[in-house]
Amino acid sequence: MMTEHLKGAIAMITACTIWGLSAIYYKQLSETPPIEVLCHRTLWSVVVFTLFLRLQNRLEELKLVFRDRKLVQTLFWAAAMISTNWFFFIWSVHNDRATEASFGYYIFPLVAVVFGLFFFNERLSLIKWVSVVLATIAVLILAISQNILPFIALVLSISFGIYGMLKKQISIGPVLSVTSEVILLLPVALILLLYWHLDGSGSFGTNITTTSLLIFSGPMTAVPLMLFSYAARRVQMTSLGIIQYLNPSLQFFVAIFIFLEPFGLWQAVAFGLIWLALFIYSFAIISTKQLI
Repeated sequence: MMTEHLKGAIAMITACTIWGLSAIYYKQLSETPPIEVLCHRTLWSVVVFTLFLRLQNRLEELKLVFRDRKLVQTLFWAAAMISTNWFFFIWSVHNDRATEASFGYYIFPLVAVVFGLFFFNERLSLIKWVSVVLATIAVLILAISQNILPFIALVLSISFGIYGMLKKQISIGPVLSVTSEVILLLPVALILLLYWHLDGSGSFGTNITTTSLLIFSGPMTAVPLMLFSYAARRVQMTSLGIIQYLNPSLQFFVAIFIFLEPFGLWQAVAFGLIWLALFIYSFAIISTKQLI
């Protein structure tokens, strides 16, 4: 019989696997503008989350959330950050920059460390400082070798970092929180989808494959978040943090071996430094049994 810890670990691995392979899914929607995919992702996520809360008889809790003006303000900014993250991830997949997206999710834990330092006065050990410095060097190598800032990587890691900071201020549970966030995004999504539909430029309904993929972007968003919520109550934070590296690792392999995106010497050096930084960081959190 499986223990609760093992069930949680399996749920977390499943969630990270879905996230890591999701680029393959969104690649099938390359003919649909990323903003339209995002709007459908928002719409169908609301449907899935609302049904889930209805099955749990928690819709009354959802109503109470929107009576707290301060909480709604925080949720609004969280929604803005997560929608930014979702949009640029989809955009990166559509524009053959999935490798850079994986880089962004790799450096996110180290961005979170820096945010903790500057915004929460958290102290860093020497070993974590080394990780941050290595990550910074990796970003600089990418910037210099490509003559541009790794914009996608920075936007994905920073937006998710800000999202994480905002979530620290939200006391409600993760499923209720994310449901509230997508509901706040829903009016804009519906207005845009209605405009595209009336204009005749929308992708929904053009063929059964595209329509199905747009609808199932809701479960693709909701299911791993629910699994993560399930895992978070059963697995130590240290284990959660380590398992989460499965997500960008799968994204990286998809980008290189399935999408066949270019990967030169300097990218290899930059990713090598990131993997070294994450190895050092992981060693630090395992040895201290805490996650920042």
